Amino acid sequence: MAGEESSPVEQLRQVREVMIHEIRKVIVGQEDVIDALLIALFSRGHCLLVGVPGLAKTLMISTLAKVLNLRFNRIQFTPDLMPSDITGTDIIQEDAQTGKRVFNFIRGPIFTNMLLADEINRTPPKTQAALLQAMQEYQVTAGGQTYLLEPPFFVLATQNPVEQEGTYPLPEAQLDRFMFMVKVGYPTREDERNIVKSTTAETRTEPLPVLSSEDILSIQKMVRRIPVSDHVVDYAVQLVRCTRPHEKDTPDFINNWLTWGAGPRAAQYLVMGAKSRALLRGRLNVSTDDIRQMAKLVLRHRIITNFNADAEGIDSDAVVEKLIQTVQEPSADAYKPARTA
Repeated sequence: MAGEESSPVEQLRQVREVMIHEIRKVIVGQEDVIDALLIALFSRGHCLLVGVPGLAKTLMISTLAKVLNLRFNRIQFTPDLMPSDITGTDIIQEDAQTGKRVFNFIRGPIFTNMLLADEINRTPPKTQAALLQAMQEYQVTAGGQTYLLEPPFFVLATQNPVEQEGTYPLPEAQLDRFMFMVKVGYPTREDERNIVKSTTAETRTEPLPVLSSEDILSIQKMVRRIPVSDHVVDYAVQLVRCTRPHEKDTPDFINNWLTWGAGPRAAQYLVMGAKSRALLRGRLNVSTDDIRQMAKLVLRHRIITNFNADAEGIDSDAVVEKLIQTVQEPSADAYKPARTA
């Protein structure tokens, strides 16, 4: 039993509990949101948080950065924000030795470990696109030069779902870079009561750092090394393929409600998220239930509903829920070796 407790997997499960305990010093409730952020981080993914103002999205992210001991920058996205305000810019400086004027690159706020893109949909697509290369390739190109970002690198963006005036919808290519779209809801009555009590008192507890950058990179590598059965992979692939209208084996309700389905990146993120979720819970076996738990987070922003769905009051979450109930897991017969004559 002692050997089991000292295993890296068991240690990680215990570390998760310590991290959540430290986050609880500042954040009340929102267990599912915190869990999704940790799963995405250890999967090397980025998150888009959607919720009305005042739900502590920014505080949650800054608290997570403290617990993980990561460098943290926040950018308030506005209509006049330029790409160089994110990536950095070349400025002319005089060389102290030669006296000649030379261009020096001044790094922007994107050069950090955890970047908060606050109200990302308030800036034009040109500026939103400044994040694309960094999120996918972990590098930034400015003035013809390419600069590497120091890992771990994690983008958390927030978006207000209510106020649409003066906003620019995120293009599908930008949305697809986010591993999860996390919906931040209102707290329960008890949680809201505790929030009011804790935030109106004079005392405040600061969270303690639990991990280092090296620890996070090590856990990310551990997640990648976890084996996944063909059964689980095939189930994830089938879920994603069934979101695509007018394909073979696509359910009728998908043809009726969707104009566009998810691409291959969705299946990749389903499996990576399932692996990370299993590991954080002290398991090395990844199940189809882990895939189902990731389905809404991964698929809700990758499928596009049509007029029929809108007229019936069907949103993307309802489509994914029905998809989970409809798509069957691969049968055991599919993995039996073929008989030879």
